[in-house]
Amino acid sequence: MAAVRPGLGRVVPGSSILFLCDMQEKFRHTLYFPQIVSVAARMLKVARLLDVPVVLTEQYPQGLGPTVPELGAKGLQPRPKTCFSMVPVVQHELDARPQLRSVLLCGLETQACILHTALDLLDQGLQVHVVVDACTSRSQVDRLVALSRMRQSGAFLSTSEGLILQLVGDAAHPQFKEVLNPEGKTAGQHRQSVKGEAVPQPRGP
Repeated sequence: MAAVRPGLGRVVPGSSILFLCDMQEKFRHTLYFPQIVSVAARMLKVARLLDVPVVLTEQYPQGLGPTVPELGAKGLQPRPKTCFSMVPVVQHELDARPQLRSVLLCGLETQACILHTALDLLDQGLQVHVVVDACTSRSQVDRLVALSRMRQSGAFLSTSEGLILQLVGDAAHPQFKEVLNPEGKTAGQHRQSVKGEAVPQPRGP
């Protein structure tokens, strides 16, 4: 198989990992928190179906509480941290996967732990795919500026639906229907599965 051209941002299960960042109890009142957790939970289910490895972190869990149960992360061992970046506490996961090329990044807050994690990953030569409908901040100004900042630095901004379709690759995949629609919902219903507005998406240049 031909090597994947690094500038294209292609995503395949065998060289990808899913990062789930700090979706904890004390963040419940953050804007769009139910929506981004719902989308991140879908990404987690798809990752499990396609054998994509997953890492989960919690920011200062003594003060900010545990990961919310609706993420569906039972069975994952959360990595506690105080650093804004996820990378220091999951570096051994990265080192253990020499084939790793792409990191799919979900969570909060976009201008803090998501941004710092993305920059650290980019600095290691990895492709970063920020799942924009699974990232939020207390301030949407901070969120949108951080997304633009990550794109300027070389990260790819993607939706959950777009990344899932890249991961499955082919409608003939034996798990295509389950992967695309693990709970019998459309992509739009996933993004608005909790009553309220969908997470606002960044505009193009």
